[in-house]
Amino acid sequence: MAATTGTHGQGEQIPPGKPMSTEQHMLDKGAQMLQSLTPIKQMNQHVCTFALYNHDMNRQIETHHYVTRLNQDFLQCAVYDSDHSTARLIGVEYIVSDRIFETLPEEEQKLWHSHAYEIKSGLWVNPRAPEMVVKRELENIAKTYGKFWCTWQTDRGDKLPIGAPALMMSPQAVNLGMIKPELIQRRDDKYNISTDAMKSSRLEITEPEWLNPQADYWKQHGKCFVIDAEDVEMKKRAPFP
Repeated sequence: MAATTGTHGQGEQIPPGKPMSTEQHMLDKGAQMLQSLTPIKQMNQHVCTFALYNHDMNRQIETHHYVTRLNQDFLQCAVYDSDHSTARLIGVEYIVSDRIFETLPEEEQKLWHSHAYEIKSGLWVNPRAPEMVVKRELENIAKTYGKFWCTWQTDRGDKLPIGAPALMMSPQAVNLGMIKPELIQRRDDKYNISTDAMKSSRLEITEPEWLNPQADYWKQHGKCFVIDAEDVEMKKRAPFP
């Protein structure tokens, strides 16, 4: 599981760097007072769940999504490795309704995952928010699809964001998609919750009548998607004369 503080191992700073100076703290506070930070302030949900690397589904991580809803069919999430002040931004997830998902090209749909099992199983939680408060939102999310790119693999000890982004998948009710019990227990202990109890309380949440088989592509085809960085010729033609 990803480290939850600014250090890793034997007190090693992650990312590497000098501690924040008093002057820097003052500069940051001043900027915070003077600037609107409007996009950040639109984040109105904290979701704790789990994700699996598409190319190696034995690697499973706890994730913390800070969610902005742009409209009824589209959400965007900044994904962190913890909910601490020193949390690292490890990726981004976009979430669309089933209606929007069906408009995507088939090749694009293969990069997305469904959320129905994640919701029904109790794995997707809004920490410290009562279930009755978030139930309507859970019903909506159960019918959505997400595309999650991980840009910083802190779970393997990377001190900095290294290499190409990795495509992530959601938990599923099949062998490779099942989250390790010890990860769930650690999360439950931290927030004093019971994933099993949440699963029972969500029995009435309606599952989608149909899940597009292009999503969760690995389940049907046993194949994954990876990005390889390669050298290519630059476009050297200037856009203006």
